[in-house]
Amino acid sequence: SFEVKVELSLLEKEKEVDGLSPNGKASPFADCRPNGALGHGSDDDSTPLPPYHKPRDYVEASVCHVKDLENGQMREVDLGSGKALLIKEHGEFSAMGHKCPHYGAPLVKGVLSKGHVRCPWHGACFNIATGDIEDFPGLDSLPTFQVTFLARAVTHSLTFSVSLSTVKKCTHRSSVNVSAGPAGLVCAETLRQEGFTDRIVMCTMDRHPPYDRTKLSKSLDSTAEQLRLRSLDFLQDHDIELLTEKEAVAIDVKTRSVTFEDGLRMEYRKLFIATGSKPKPMIFKGKDVRNVFHLRTPEDANSIAKLADNKNAVIVGTSFVGMEVAAALTDKAHSVSVIGIESVPFKKALGEKVGKVIMKLFEANRVKFYMMNEVSEMIGHHGQLKEVVLKSGKVLRADVCVIGAGRVPATGFVKQSGLHMDSKGFITVNKTMQTNVDGVFAGGDVAMFPFPPRNNKKVNIPHWQMAHVHGRVAALSMMCRVTEMKTVPYFWSAMFGKTIRYAGYGDGFDDVIIQGDLDELRFVAFYTRGEEVVAVASMNYDPIVSRVAEVLGSGKTIKKRDVETGDISWLIDKGSQ
Repeated sequence: SFEVKVELSLLEKEKEVDGLSPNGKASPFADCRPNGALGHGSDDDSTPLPPYHKPRDYVEASVCHVKDLENGQMREVDLGSGKALLIKEHGEFSAMGHKCPHYGAPLVKGVLSKGHVRCPWHGACFNIATGDIEDFPGLDSLPTFQVTFLARAVTHSLTFSVSLSTVKKCTHRSSVNVSAGPAGLVCAETLRQEGFTDRIVMCTMDRHPPYDRTKLSKSLDSTAEQLRLRSLDFLQDHDIELLTEKEAVAIDVKTRSVTFEDGLRMEYRKLFIATGSKPKPMIFKGKDVRNVFHLRTPEDANSIAKLADNKNAVIVGTSFVGMEVAAALTDKAHSVSVIGIESVPFKKALGEKVGKVIMKLFEANRVKFYMMNEVSEMIGHHGQLKEVVLKSGKVLRADVCVIGAGRVPATGFVKQSGLHMDSKGFITVNKTMQTNVDGVFAGGDVAMFPFPPRNNKKVNIPHWQMAHVHGRVAALSMMCRVTEMKTVPYFWSAMFGKTIRYAGYGDGFDDVIIQGDLDELRFVAFYTRGEEVVAVASMNYDPIVSRVAEVLGSGKTIKKRDVETGDISWLIDKGSQ
């Protein structure tokens, strides 16, 4: 009889490597904190990921019998000083890190298909042979372990190494200016990983190094340090310069230069624009309203939490950010009122039925809803918003107000540059993320890009995950290594310990097929256009969204009739243990 044995050993040259390499492997023994370890108010990432320990140079563990795993199955196995994910596909065994480095999701609950595992929470994909990240979100790949079959009576010395990406030292010849959001960070790291040796400069309006902005609305007490994606030491180690509090005001494509508000002028050889979005402006009576916030920075989030403590909060707008803030404030504030443009929140994105059950969840947590057309005026006094007066005469006290009424692209500085933009201010790019100007690329929230599942129609998808993809595609294009954008848009939102997961591109859906129980908040919603499923959303139905993403990502079509029957067992993964 045989057992599957897994043994880990580090090569001598890798013992000196501490931490993470750009877009590369996380050493299983490095004293590092994976990106995004802070819990963000959902049911699936409440505990921080512990650093891997370094007790000895290798471990050996007999983890299971060879017949214990069927094809298409995954199992978490204990190695004594940690765990690994053991996988069997097409008769072959492989093993890699068991937690997604993005938020620490247990990959054993994910979807195994065609040589990779897709995270059950946010859709990141990892190659089971190499551990490489193949789809986002997240910055790091996973360690891989060698699997060996041994007869019980035989002992062997096994070898395995964690493969860390090497980074070449830079010889500064010219510069690449990028943002410091996820698109800019992934772009910079991918350039280094692929051997780019020129100078890289990330310029940001923020005062902080790159951080996970998606958590601001879910965890209002978070600090920039808790949310950071990469440390200053990491950036310095990989020769990625960071200039903070730098606002671009003009681009001159003839001289290949960018001018900033403080007068700094930087020349570039390649330029990546990923300046993100800015809030839609709102007008109040009174100027310099100190207690009205557009949630943008950790300082904004902290101020909102402090001002709302046992006070009255008003949220204007039912965007995902606005609603997440409303949910986060219910434990702190005396009252939370939401003023929306739509009668049902998320109606345009998730449909009326799903929107209504989410609205009920908020109402059950003492959140009151009002319509924007019910508002008569918003009254400020001594530099503070004091109250919102409704046409009915009802007055809403407003000790703190958060604007979550949507965003527009932050591209004002691009308007006179000659770069092609649409009427809404989005920068149009081709499939390599290049603009109409040679050497200038754009990505993230500012980009209108060709989307293959919609016959390369130009779309804007302002998801955190999509920004990662744009950064990688742009970097490879800069290196003349044009790659296809193989991804499925993936989005999530967390409220009251419940997580909504969403995959696909549902813009223009004409029907919603619901399976499960809406009232119990355990459901999956399929969004269709004509006879085709174009997107899916779920609550408490993992890993179905990642399963659908896997099907759509493979180029297959899911027909409306396939999900109308009520039998969706073919979409639910039963291969993990």
